Amino acid sequence: MRSISAFFIILVFAVLAFAQNEQAPVTEKRFDYKDWSYKNVNGEGEVNLRKFAADKKLVMVVYWAPWCPNWRHDVAFVQQLHEKYEKDGLAVIGVAEYDPVDSMKRHIDFYKLTFPNVYESQQRTDRDKSVHYSQRREAGDTRRWGTPWYVFLEPEKLEQKGKTLAANVNVVNGELIKDEAETFIREKLGLDKKADNEQAKTNGVIEACDPQTGRLALQKPAD
Repeated sequence: MRSISAFFIILVFAVLAFAQNEQAPVTEKRFDYKDWSYKNVNGEGEVNLRKFAADKKLVMVVYWAPWCPNWRHDVAFVQQLHEKYEKDGLAVIGVAEYDPVDSMKRHIDFYKLTFPNVYESQQRTDRDKSVHYSQRREAGDTRRWGTPWYVFLEPEKLEQKGKTLAANVNVVNGELIKDEAETFIREKLGLDKKADNEQAKTNGVIEACDPQTGRLALQKPAD
């Protein structure tokens, strides 16, 4: 029995390791990314994306399916990004696909996700009919299921009315490349620029005892 259990554990880890083969860079794509309104997974009303984005600096929409091993590879990192950068203006919102709502709820509870999650579809047979499928195809994603799929929106650049939110959109057609994705997020939030400015201020402080600057900073008072 132990050998059988060990075999299944190894098999699960092998599947998860094999799944990590769809990493993709953040790439700007030209297509009409549509506004949407979807029901919350928790059953509390619905979310309109344009309204959700209104007071944010950067919105990351992530499409996921509870059973997708590729998404499971990213899920903890996405939660970390939410916790780390929410105060700086990043808003993460998940769009669940292709599984019953109860399964989505269990997934959210298991991974302790605290960012909002809505859903578009509830069964795998909905795949070819979903907006998720058509939009990611327009963005050049040729994967069969396409989860996770990321769309980054800059609210100040969004269309204020109409079906289209943006015509130039940064997307990730696969799993996140962690360092690259975080660098992109920090840049869009202006965090690295802010850090550079703070460093420049520090570098610009004149020390009275500095042999190079002290003579300029301290002058003999006039008689």
